[in-house]
Amino acid sequence: MNNLITLKLNKNNQKLHHIRSFMCRQGRLTKKQQFAIYYHWPEIGIGFKKELINLVTLFKYDAPLIMEIGFGMGNSLVAMAKNNPHINFLGIEVYIPGIGACLASAKEAGVKNLRMICYDAIEVLQEMIPDNTLFIVQLFFPDPWHKIRHNKRRILQLSFAQLVLKKLQIGGVFHIITDSRTYANHILKIINSIDCYINELKIDGPYPLILKTRPLTKFEKRASLLGNNIWELFFTRVT
Repeated sequence: MNNLITLKLNKNNQKLHHIRSFMCRQGRLTKKQQFAIYYHWPEIGIGFKKELINLVTLFKYDAPLIMEIGFGMGNSLVAMAKNNPHINFLGIEVYIPGIGACLASAKEAGVKNLRMICYDAIEVLQEMIPDNTLFIVQLFFPDPWHKIRHNKRRILQLSFAQLVLKKLQIGGVFHIITDSRTYANHILKIINSIDCYINELKIDGPYPLILKTRPLTKFEKRASLLGNNIWELFFTRVT
C-alpha cells in the first residue's frame, strides 16, 4: 500500500522537502479499505509520474474533466461522478484510508468515469496535467492554517492560483469552498490580482446542472450544523 505514494529523492538519494499544505496523517485501514486498495487501485488508481497524462486514453473517451483536490473519504466525489456520467472526474488525495474508502464507494456505485491519484496535488498539476485541459478544479474546505506563522502552508497561494489557471481550459472554473472568513478574504485578494480570472459563475452551459447535483461534503454538513458561514467562490478563466 505504501507504493501508492512515490518519494522524491535528490541525486544523493535523500528525501526532498518543500512546504506542504497538508499533514500526512495515516489512520488505520479497515478491512474494506484494504480490500479496495488491493483489488481496485490497479483499475482506478494512477501512480505519480513525471509524465503528462493522455486523458482520452486514461478515460477511454473524450469528455470534460473535473479535478477535485483533497476529496477526503470521497463520498461527494463518487456521487458527483455517478450523477454526471458524461463528465470525467479525477480525485487527488494523500490520506490512504480516504483512498480506500473512495475506491470501495466507486466500485459499489459502478462509476466508470472516476480516476484518482495519491500524491501532492501541486506536483500532480505541475508534472501530470496538460495545460488548458481542466473543465473545473474543485478545492473544498482546504485547511485554513489559522495561525499566522502557518499561513505559508495554505495551498491557495499566488503560485498555486497561477498554476491552476494554466491547467484550466478557457471558460473553465476554479471552484473553492471554505468556512473561514479570513481564508476567503485571502483567496479573493490573491485571485482578484490575476487578470485572467473573473470572479463570477457563468449561468449558461452545464455548470448549473453540476451544481444542482453536487452533494454536500462532510465538512460542509459539519459547518452548517455548527452554524458557520460558508463562502462558495467561483473564478472563471477568461483568457
